[in-house]
Amino acid sequence: MPEVRVTDHRHGDDLLSAGLGLAGLAGLVPSCLNPFDPTSKELRRRAIQSSWKGIADFGVLGGFGEVYGAVPDVPGREFTTFDTLEGARFPHRVLLQAPDAFDEKARCLVVAPSSGSRGVYGAIALAGGWALPRGFAVAYTDKGTGAGYFDPSDMSGVALDGRRARMGEAPLEFAVEGLGPLDGLGVKHAHSQDNPEADWGRHVLAAARFGLAMLDRAYPQLAPFTPANTRIIATGLSNGGGAVLRAAGDDAEGVLAGVVALEPNIHMPGRGRPLYDYATEAALLLPCALTSPHFAGAPFAQSMGGSPLPWIARGASLRALGLVDGATPAAQAADALARLRANGWRDESLATAASSTSLDLWRALGATYASSYLRCPPDRMPCGFVFRNTMPALRPTWWADASGVPPGPGVAMPGGTTLGVDVNLPGEQGLRALWDGTSPDAAKLRRSVDATRASLPAEGLPVIVVHGAADGLVPATFSADPYVAWLRASGRSPVYWRVPHAQHFDAFLAFPDFGDRHVPLLPYGYAALDRLWAHLSVGRSLPEDAVPAGARPRGSGKLTASHLALTSG
Repeated sequence: MPEVRVTDHRHGDDLLSAGLGLAGLAGLVPSCLNPFDPTSKELRRRAIQSSWKGIADFGVLGGFGEVYGAVPDVPGREFTTFDTLEGARFPHRVLLQAPDAFDEKARCLVVAPSSGSRGVYGAIALAGGWALPRGFAVAYTDKGTGAGYFDPSDMSGVALDGRRARMGEAPLEFAVEGLGPLDGLGVKHAHSQDNPEADWGRHVLAAARFGLAMLDRAYPQLAPFTPANTRIIATGLSNGGGAVLRAAGDDAEGVLAGVVALEPNIHMPGRGRPLYDYATEAALLLPCALTSPHFAGAPFAQSMGGSPLPWIARGASLRALGLVDGATPAAQAADALARLRANGWRDESLATAASSTSLDLWRALGATYASSYLRCPPDRMPCGFVFRNTMPALRPTWWADASGVPPGPGVAMPGGTTLGVDVNLPGEQGLRALWDGTSPDAAKLRRSVDATRASLPAEGLPVIVVHGAADGLVPATFSADPYVAWLRASGRSPVYWRVPHAQHFDAFLAFPDFGDRHVPLLPYGYAALDRLWAHLSVGRSLPEDAVPAGARPRGSGKLTASHLALTSG
């Protein structure tokens, strides 16, 4: 095994919040004494805060810490290393959090892949928030993604402690040889040339094995830890939710005792739609469709960058390409909306997808995933895209602050643009052509997407899927709905909670006019983990589909337990 870094976290620097507590997690970004050379402790604190704030709603009306969730002080140790799957070019980061108050009787290990393309702490709000206060250990994995960016301008990447180091000085999370100083940043998800998404299930199972091995070190008096004497639960959300379902299908040895997947990005044979398909469709059509009066009251839905002109111009561009009909902007919007509906989009998902459109997330996802599927190096991304370092002063904290999908602080994504009002059209059109086109690259991309399809979990494995009915980034109609139907048609018995009024980003609920329309999804994840644990530990029957039909948005007031309509059954 490669080097394992072991660190103590006590006395104001705990496992769950790095000593920040709830107020600190919700507050300003922790400063570094020397921002040009931050310490590993400072970077860890920022990484944990960034991961929490990217997932949880810390708004004053959101109810975290009062209605659900808590951030107690949890002292313990961390064990982390770079692990490499057989056949992979580059490692994935794995990390075990071992609490001092480990529950010796429960002997539970929770395995948690990161959400989105985040780094190794990317699931701490879900897995750590539920497991660590109970005395359970948590094994995390970045599943081959993360913000260990490699910068060829100084040939630096991220070392095991999170600090930047030059190639050759220390083992790096990600590095690319042969790049020139102007060839663009290397991003592991996009440029590892491993297609890591095809192995996300294997990443989760590898993290479970790493977790067991580190538990032997952390608690030698209780060793050995094995799947036979330790309950291993896998949980994740978004891409992490898809990863744990992939692990359930890849788990030939029976390592996992149960799975809880929130808003999973999951692709299965012959059902649903893969993310790349509907994301590139949304990038092209949604700007036009959202100018429809149907979305006049939806947050983010009527403008790009404060002006409606780029989205109105998209309608004219699409008509010129023969992709929509209509002689007026209103007619073009109506036709684009009709096409999206015909392809399976529901209005409640389209309304919340406006946020991803306004934030230009579809284009960023498309460029990152296309590069990964085509196994592109940093200097040969599709459609002319490239990732650039625009503020070297921010480079030391990328690992802690960045989401793993550029652009972001100090990182730009030029390319794929044109002059005029509809500047992003060429890149988005090119990314879509990689899905529905006939070029060799399109065929290669579709083969890579096929490699990400899930396999069926073992019969009898407890699986709980939780998805927001209004999810606009990973719509349930393309992912969780067909996945659950596939399992049931194959003789499995998953539990499915399709939560009314819940959407993809709990963190967005702090935005004006957003939180009053939706309920958070995270409390339903905690509740699902509670019910899975009761099933595993005391034999309580898993609930039937417990759709919280009474769930309702909080409106202009504070969230209360009645808004969630969760039962204790």
